[in-house]
Amino acid sequence: MREIRTLNAGWRFAPGFDKAHIAASMAGTPVTLPHNAADLPLNYFDEGDFQRPFTYQRQIAWEPAWQGRIVRLRFDAAMADATAWVNGVRVARHRDGYTPFTVDLTGCFDGGSTLVTVRIDGSENPEIPPFGGRIDYLTYAGIYRDVWLEVLPERHIAAVKIETPEVLADGKTVLARIEVTQPGPVEAVLSDASGRQIAHATGQGEICLAGLEGITLWSPDTPALYTLTLSLPDSGDRLSQRFGFRDARFTPEGFFLNGARVILRGLNRHQSFPYSGYAQGRRSQQRDAEILRFDLACNIARTSHYPQSPWFLDRCDEIGLMVFEEIPGWQHIGGPGWQDESVLNVERMIRRDWNHPSIVIWGVRINESPDAEDFYRRTNALARDLDPTRPTGGVRCIPDSQLLEDVYTMNDFILGDFETPFSNRPRTALRDQQEVTGLPARVPYLVTEYNGHMFPTKAGDPEHRQHEHVLRHLEVLDAAHDPAAGLAGCIGWCMFDYNTHKDFGAGDRICHHGVMTIFREPKFAAHAYASQRDPGDGIVMEPVTVWARGERNIGGVLPLIVLTNCDEVELSHARVTRRVSPDRERFPHLPHPPVIIDHRHFSAEELGDWGESWHSGLLRGYRDGELVAERHFPAGAVFDRLVLAADVTEAAADPSDEIRVIVRALDQAGNRLHFLNEPVFLDLAGPARLIGPACPVLQGGSTGCWLRPTGETGTIRLDARLRDKTASVLVTLR
Repeated sequence: MREIRTLNAGWRFAPGFDKAHIAASMAGTPVTLPHNAADLPLNYFDEGDFQRPFTYQRQIAWEPAWQGRIVRLRFDAAMADATAWVNGVRVARHRDGYTPFTVDLTGCFDGGSTLVTVRIDGSENPEIPPFGGRIDYLTYAGIYRDVWLEVLPERHIAAVKIETPEVLADGKTVLARIEVTQPGPVEAVLSDASGRQIAHATGQGEICLAGLEGITLWSPDTPALYTLTLSLPDSGDRLSQRFGFRDARFTPEGFFLNGARVILRGLNRHQSFPYSGYAQGRRSQQRDAEILRFDLACNIARTSHYPQSPWFLDRCDEIGLMVFEEIPGWQHIGGPGWQDESVLNVERMIRRDWNHPSIVIWGVRINESPDAEDFYRRTNALARDLDPTRPTGGVRCIPDSQLLEDVYTMNDFILGDFETPFSNRPRTALRDQQEVTGLPARVPYLVTEYNGHMFPTKAGDPEHRQHEHVLRHLEVLDAAHDPAAGLAGCIGWCMFDYNTHKDFGAGDRICHHGVMTIFREPKFAAHAYASQRDPGDGIVMEPVTVWARGERNIGGVLPLIVLTNCDEVELSHARVTRRVSPDRERFPHLPHPPVIIDHRHFSAEELGDWGESWHSGLLRGYRDGELVAERHFPAGAVFDRLVLAADVTEAAADPSDEIRVIVRALDQAGNRLHFLNEPVFLDLAGPARLIGPACPVLQGGSTGCWLRPTGETGTIRLDARLRDKTASVLVTLR
């Protein structure tokens, strides 16, 4: 039997690297993985703090049960250049910060234990992708994902690739391509999510299970997962792998999932977090997938610009969030050695993730890079050889780019180009694909970025800027939903704000490009996505306003965008009430266009002029004539209460399972006070530590933090104070 367990505890850490520690124990600081080598403040920091070497070290004691077996460590990822020594002997080097590598410990337990030393170099080495040019994100140093101890028999299953050919046929088929360290029979058992056995077979190399009945296809609405369990009767090795039955095709007419047209609607995701960088564990990764799928009503995410956590991808599988996964890189292509490493990245990515049903396309081109025919012929050929079941894409931002991939994937930032000097193009949401490709006919085409740097928007920006931010997302979403456009869909830039280099961002080391804040708190634009959900999955009614006459240029709140999936929205102001339908004239293709209330619905006299008294507003949302939502906006909003919201109220005491807590300042009607930007004082008690400062400052009326359990059971209590208001949240650790 194989044994796999986490080895995140018991490590020691030290800044810098001393060759004397290769074979000798160092004092260091006790740490638990995932670990960020250099925590940073929220903004105005020096990114050079982590662009240097660091050392991790751990003693591993021998266990008699390991006799005659292979013993190794698997590092899920370490940034960026990792070298490992065992008892002073160099055994591994991994020059990729995003994919796994192993350290073999077999035969190294002389004296009953072994010493593992890992040097992590966080420098931006120009020989390693994505480095060599400038990149608009940070690559935080450290062993930032899980480490696993693997104990295996000599004859064991090294890998399995599961394919489901002809998935739309009545009888389904599973084809398992199995890699075993030594030849011999393999037993395969197929079971559903309940554990019910569906089929079994025995074979070598390839095993085919055919004629399967009663199979549920994987989709966003029905993310059905199945498990293939492989066993080696002679050695006792066993490996279980989840997968799904689905057919995903990109065509010139659009994207088809299981034979039905689906408009892809999503956002790009970086894997970073404030303060802790990349070093967030299972719950944080899973929660980001849940936010995308459920809070933002997306059906696809792009892992910009590198392979991301297995926890994130596993959760995408479970909840039906499709994924565009790509190799590391940002605009720059290095020399021959750099390109060789990038080709290896293609193999590492695909071999790690080829069984995830959520992944529908491989990104095998460096993001926004120029054409490089020889290089990209290599990446495409390798991807197709490793996994002919999925198409390749290559994200570019230049028109008339050479198409070597199966799907033309394009970052289209044309919306906003009308603001550039000497532009003669009117306001345009998306270009016609043939204008971009320069090809004589339509091809499979996916928009992979839009907005972002064209209109960065902070959570506390003035209402008129928030209004425009929302419109730009709505316009692209509408254009992408046009059935005549022949688009697979669109993936916006981006899910949330993120820390970046000095060369980018707002001067504060933050790119405010997200539809959410860096703490995953929604800006108004987030509701442009959330409002596209089916009303049966939840009602959305979010007006883009702080309801103050003096906030906008000239005054007033019109035009008022209400992001909603309601049939009608009713606005009451003073003694005047109007009911307005969604604006299908301006947004004819959106599943749920916004309601836009303007001077067509209210006269100047009814709303009152500048200088006159201001009145409260009441919004009511209706579906099928029934009241389903109501929002009240006081004429004189005041700070009424402080609210703490944790992602969970019960959790495992695992230090890798961080808990996010959002702090919100609300008015007397429960609306967030977007311009309340004061410090909040936090006090934590119980078996956890606070990630971030104990006195954060509200941004756009909210802020956030993460709580990292110490490994002990008990109750965490977080108290918050703002002015004379207090709030608390409790989380039970078990």
